[in-house]
Amino acid sequence: MDLLRLLRQLVEIDSTTGREAACGEFLLRELASLGYQTERMDVEPGRFNVWARPRDNAAPAAVFCAHMDTVPPYFPFREEGQRVYGRGACDDKGVIAAQIAAAEKLKQHGVGVGLLFTVGEETDSAGAKLANKHAPGSRFLINGEPTENKLAVATKGVLNVELVARGKLAHSAYPELGESAIDKLLDALAHVRSIALPSDREIGRSTLNIGQLSGGRAPNVVADEAHARLLFRMVTPADELKEQIVAAVGGLAEVQFTAQSPFVRLRTVDGLPTMVAAFSTDIPHLSNWGEPLLLGPGSIHVAHTAEEHVEKAELQKAAELYVDLARKLLA
Repeated sequence: MDLLRLLRQLVEIDSTTGREAACGEFLLRELASLGYQTERMDVEPGRFNVWARPRDNAAPAAVFCAHMDTVPPYFPFREEGQRVYGRGACDDKGVIAAQIAAAEKLKQHGVGVGLLFTVGEETDSAGAKLANKHAPGSRFLINGEPTENKLAVATKGVLNVELVARGKLAHSAYPELGESAIDKLLDALAHVRSIALPSDREIGRSTLNIGQLSGGRAPNVVADEAHARLLFRMVTPADELKEQIVAAVGGLAEVQFTAQSPFVRLRTVDGLPTMVAAFSTDIPHLSNWGEPLLLGPGSIHVAHTAEEHVEKAELQKAAELYVDLARKLLA
């Protein structure tokens, strides 16, 4: 298999989240031509996961998994020396190409694996959540994300929080006649930032990012409403942290927990280097697909950037590692 040709074809398809259909159609055709039994797993109109398995094996013991969607903005494929650039080069189309190449190599050894490619990982993991209702009974899920070809020992959990503060409009020359929602929100955020976030000796510390702030109507108007959107990355279960957030905010603002996924410890294999994935993945939403592992080419530090790329040698190495990993797990 021409791994770079496959990656070029994938990257040249704009599959930013919500627009994955063309990438899914391409993969259905490609995998069918390679002899797989393919299935589109409808998530919502115009969006579907791709599920492929050996024709003689309805429930492969191991499944390779990656996501088809990318973050915006899209930019096309290009080669520069030993690197391949383009949106999705490492997150996650380089993974898809390496996994397909590995599955083809495993065929030659008489080992059949499944291939699951999902939509929506970059936002709400809608594809993974749907796929979890249709698990085939596999024993191992080898998920792919840019981990620099190291096995992740864990993925941090995610907790999305929105704070909404409400006040009373007034002329800014007479602030005592109003109630500033922005002042209340700033006080609430100060209290939240003072929470001692938990840490884990092996995994590291939990973190907080205040990602978005909005509110007010004009500089000369006391604000009647203000919003903040926060993201915690956790190394412990979320329940205690949620209680701390509510207590810290008190009556200053409404607290809305808009999304979360749990912290997950992952299986490792002797002889392979390891890392900690501070980012989130589809893994928490694919619990019915078997014991999870996380491995892939490229660095998360260039994913989502204007210079997203993957090294050609790292891509080839990933395909080899996927083969070795599947064979060890299924031995």
